[in-house]
Amino acid sequence: MSSQVIKTTEELLRPILEPKDLELVDVEYVKEGKNWFLRVYIDKPGGVDITECGVVSEELSEKLDSTDPIKEAYFLEVSSPGVERPLKTQEDFMNNIDKNIFVKLYEPIEGEKEYEGILKSFDNDLLTIEYKVKTRKKQVELPYDKIAKARLAVMF
Repeated sequence: MSSQVIKTTEELLRPILEPKDLELVDVEYVKEGKNWFLRVYIDKPGGVDITECGVVSEELSEKLDSTDPIKEAYFLEVSSPGVERPLKTQEDFMNNIDKNIFVKLYEPIEGEKEYEGILKSFDNDLLTIEYKVKTRKKQVELPYDKIAKARLAVMF
């Protein structure tokens, strides 16, 4: 059910976002407590502002009302993915080389299921991340198909 709502929402969003040069980052359809939320994350180089989110929200809301793919009541939220933007596609990884990322794996590699560090390269479906263990820098290669979740990470 949830995956069909996401797929339908993505299809409805394409003609809304393309002429505005906006990128669809992610769509979530989740239940929190007793409420359902349809969350849409959009972006563009330099970021999106609240006005752009509002316009997309209004246009998407009209399309959702006319096609009615969601039977239960829900809240629609359209926003920027923020500084810890999820990395979902291979293109996302290619565009974020030399940036700090956090990666969660389906299974351990070198004894760890989570890595945070600098994405040094992405070649042939293989990520190379440079990370620190105490004061030493190390590198690990992670197969793209072993990644459960990834996002940009803020360094302090």
